[in-house]
Amino acid sequence: MQQPDTPNQTHRAEFVLLGFAEVPETRLFLFSLFLTMYLLTLLENLAIIVVVGLDHRLHRPMYFFLTHLSCLEIGYTSVTVPKMLAGLLGVAGGQSISYAGCLSQLFVFTFLGAAECFLLAAMAYDRYVAICLPLRYGALVSWGACVRLAAACWLGGFLTPVLPVYLTSQLTFCGPNVIDHFFCDASPLLALACSDVAPKETADLLVSLAVLLASSVVIAASYGRIVWTLLRIRVAAERRKAFSTCAAHLAVVSLFYGTLFFMYVRTRAASSISFNKVVSVFYSIVTPMLNPLIYSLRNQEVKGALGRAFCCRSWKGQRGGRCWVRGGILA
Repeated sequence: MQQPDTPNQTHRAEFVLLGFAEVPETRLFLFSLFLTMYLLTLLENLAIIVVVGLDHRLHRPMYFFLTHLSCLEIGYTSVTVPKMLAGLLGVAGGQSISYAGCLSQLFVFTFLGAAECFLLAAMAYDRYVAICLPLRYGALVSWGACVRLAAACWLGGFLTPVLPVYLTSQLTFCGPNVIDHFFCDASPLLALACSDVAPKETADLLVSLAVLLASSVVIAASYGRIVWTLLRIRVAAERRKAFSTCAAHLAVVSLFYGTLFFMYVRTRAASSISFNKVVSVFYSIVTPMLNPLIYSLRNQEVKGALGRAFCCRSWKGQRGGRCWVRGGILA
């Protein structure tokens, strides 16, 4: 790697991503599985972005944040999955990554992950105001406030990896250059360092705790107030409807935050690498694929908008201004 010469330093121009080489007999299966999941993630999130942009009925703060979430999910998976697929397919250079490329991948992946944490907190705040303070919703969650919240999420995410990645660039790497992971994650990268990693581990711990605790406190406080408000609603049907919306959001938040807490709020580089890879698959591949389904596609307004955008043009059975699909009213 291109660093200043020192007597005890070994230069490395690149790293090798081991990926899932420990199970070579499943490479074709894993390639097909991850490719399918990646394409579904792109299709689902792009559909959300297009539909919300085209349908004026969805031009509301909740869906504004959803489009930002979809953009994050596309970038979040695209920064790691294509390289992993190239390695599984065995293309030339598919498992190699340059030193600069490794640090760039680590920076962008951390940036997008942190931005998603902040965005989930902003979405929880939006739901809190909508349910608990409906009369003040227009003032507290105006379009100007939404833009500022979204910009703060992206900026906060961008600033999050600056110090950790800088400290990583100051480490000396010697010996093997094989990263036992499918992308340049912090923990397996630290395992290759032959200089003192304590400052880097401390920075990782503090930054991770700051991001995760700050965003999770906002989410917990928002949903705590939502639950308290809903328990006071006497109409059972309205209470069940609101609870079901919160439950779907909390399910994805729990999955995303649970895996992140497990992976990053740790100080030891030496841990179960194989298990870490499985957990990484969940938060970097599975969760971005499920989020559009849980957040949006189960929402009746989004389902109706998807029907109007993609189905009505292909099905000619228009009756009374409504779109009829297989004998049923879609919208």
